[in-house]
Amino acid sequence: MARIDGRENDQLRPVEILPGINRFAEGSCLIRCGNTHVLCTASVEERTPPHVPEGEGWVTAEYSMLPRANRERSRRDISKGKLSPRSAEIQRLVGRALRAAVDLKKLGARTITIDCDVLQGDGGTRTASVTGGFVALSYACWKLVEEGVIPEMPITTCVAAVSAGIVDDVPMLDLCYEEDSSAMVDLNCVMNHEGEIIELQGTGEGRAFTIAEQRQLVDLCAKGIREIQAIQKAVLEGGDA
Repeated sequence: MARIDGRENDQLRPVEILPGINRFAEGSCLIRCGNTHVLCTASVEERTPPHVPEGEGWVTAEYSMLPRANRERSRRDISKGKLSPRSAEIQRLVGRALRAAVDLKKLGARTITIDCDVLQGDGGTRTASVTGGFVALSYACWKLVEEGVIPEMPITTCVAAVSAGIVDDVPMLDLCYEEDSSAMVDLNCVMNHEGEIIELQGTGEGRAFTIAEQRQLVDLCAKGIREIQAIQKAVLEGGDA
């Protein structure tokens, strides 16, 4: 079947990462995955939550969608008096994914918070947040090293994420909103530079799926993530931001 935007079934949407988008944050970028745009900022605080072992650092995330990020205006979480379950689930995912890239002992007793603010959503906002969040995190860690706060980079691997799904029984990479909303199966995958899986979220929304189909979707994600990590690498090697 032909895709809405004419892509091949194993083809990513255009990915662009613009670093240094926020002059005040220790690290930042704007990531565009097709029509999904997410602003990611990394902020460093010289303190850690009570549960963190002495001498170790912490990486966490917050996620939010602007009221008009979607086709219709949504209320801000603050106006509801609590964080939406979806936002809470996504920011936990982003935090877990990014902690997998950091040696928390080398980071030292400080917290890096990654704020992921969706400016425009067209599917894949959580995976874009992980991918952009890693770039912002890397810049923040570089700044700590450059300023002599820590002696060496605590980043141990590269982390990126992408989605795949089954639409009308056809496996596809990097679903846009229209594809995602009609998908029989939806899968989000986070991987490191070594091609190992950090997190896998798969749901049979329209029907159950087989282990063989899951493997097919993971293979699609692995291909896409390799391409995304090449973009991350090019951005991070491009100089200060």
